[in-house]
Amino acid sequence: MAKSNVQSLMRMAQQADKHVLYEKSVQAPETEIELMIETFKEIRGWEPMSLREDFCGTALLITEWCKSHSQRTAQGVDLDQATLDWGREHNLDPAGEEVTSRIELLCENVLEVQQPKMDMACAFNFSFNGFKTREQLRAYFEAARQGLNENGMLVLDVYGGTESMDEVEEEREVDDEDFTYIWHQESFNPIDHALHCHIHFAFADGSRMNRAFSYDWRLWTLPELQELLLEAGFSSTHVYWEEFEDTDDDDDYLEGTGNYREVTKVDNQESWISYLFAVV
Repeated sequence: MAKSNVQSLMRMAQQADKHVLYEKSVQAPETEIELMIETFKEIRGWEPMSLREDFCGTALLITEWCKSHSQRTAQGVDLDQATLDWGREHNLDPAGEEVTSRIELLCENVLEVQQPKMDMACAFNFSFNGFKTREQLRAYFEAARQGLNENGMLVLDVYGGTESMDEVEEEREVDDEDFTYIWHQESFNPIDHALHCHIHFAFADGSRMNRAFSYDWRLWTLPELQELLLEAGFSSTHVYWEEFEDTDDDDDYLEGTGNYREVTKVDNQESWISYLFAVV
């Protein structure tokens, strides 16, 4: 049978690339880059030019970072060489040599990379939840601080809410795509906050890619994170919360606007994502 005919008989889940699916359904580099730059300017008064992304995965964020300004540089650190190689082929190389010449990818432990000193560092997609003890997480924050300039900042994305500790499976249609993103919180232990999660993808032809990504985490809370950051030597922390708007008066439905502002007190929600900035 011809190769094209074989491919036509394959289910969509068999043909899909999990990294492409992840980037399309989870990541929003333009939004995060804008937030990082604007918050840095708000606190420091000038624009950051260098960024280290810990747990960088496919390096989509740092590629977009360097594309946003001709003088921006970036370093991506991750332990998975295969994922870094995928990112180089699908994100860095298509961006062109002018961009890739300003990006360094390292297959190393994030605890051991502290050079060159950067204006900003980030650990997104809740990746720091992989550190399960206070000692481990504080050691990471100390290493991240050592890798920053004297006016630098570390940025984390944090999630929580009343549903963050439940066993739930939530589906979300991905705009203009033929697949559905499924976030599955399989188990949560309130004694130690151990959280086991998976990402599945469901396709229009009925096929599924189960456990495309799996996570064995400790769910850290904002108070714990802020305390550990200060213990690690950061001078202050700032929580940025997404603004919501009421789009349905009958159901009191609130929809995120994509805009974030600094807060010190908010009402809890079923599910929320915030950004935590730690200032050297």
